[in-house]
Amino acid sequence: MQRREDLESACRNTVAAAMRKLGLKSRVCKRFKPTTTQTDPTKQPAENTLDRDFTAEAPNRKWVTDITYLATATGWVYLAVVVDLFSRKAVGWSIGASLATELVSDALRQAIERRRPDCRGLLHHSDRGCQYTSDTYQGTLTRLGIKCSMSRRGCCYDNAVMERFFWSLKHEWTNHERFGNLEEARLSVFRYIETFYNAERIHETLDYLSPDAYEAENAPAVAA
Repeated sequence: MQRREDLESACRNTVAAAMRKLGLKSRVCKRFKPTTTQTDPTKQPAENTLDRDFTAEAPNRKWVTDITYLATATGWVYLAVVVDLFSRKAVGWSIGASLATELVSDALRQAIERRRPDCRGLLHHSDRGCQYTSDTYQGTLTRLGIKCSMSRRGCCYDNAVMERFFWSLKHEWTNHERFGNLEEARLSVFRYIETFYNAERIHETLDYLSPDAYEAENAPAVAA
């Protein structure tokens, strides 16, 4: 066993230079993670109208949305979700193999079809990703009369409820499963959102009720 006093110390740059000279490479590799937020410098983001006020007096007043990723044996898949801040209910979602604008448009379309909101009183909050600033998506919001709000640059706390939703999804559910393909991931996400999260998962902010139960007590017309 080599004694401690026989060892030599060296800074990282010295070790790196010696490794290059000897043709050595580290076997430690960085784990790749996809980037879901790519901004379009040609687009002007909306103001942060939500301003971290994650409360809502009634359903369909404030919706927040975002995108995350899940691993499958055949590659990454992407999940877009829309959450109503009144009840923390996931009111729309879409999963696919592409980060194209269609992904977030499908999630919004599902939310609109399910909730049938008065869009003129609805605030929509997202990050500054190119999907949300795209002409197609912004055109939909404008046509429906939905007011747009966006997080400040690089500030995840401005969309904290969505960050928490995705944390729960992964730590309570998807991190404990392995998906062979997109369809397996889709089925698992369906089970989490539609049969567990909305229907059964309790929230401290909802007086320890699930989103469905909270709406049934506080907004029965919407819950029905």
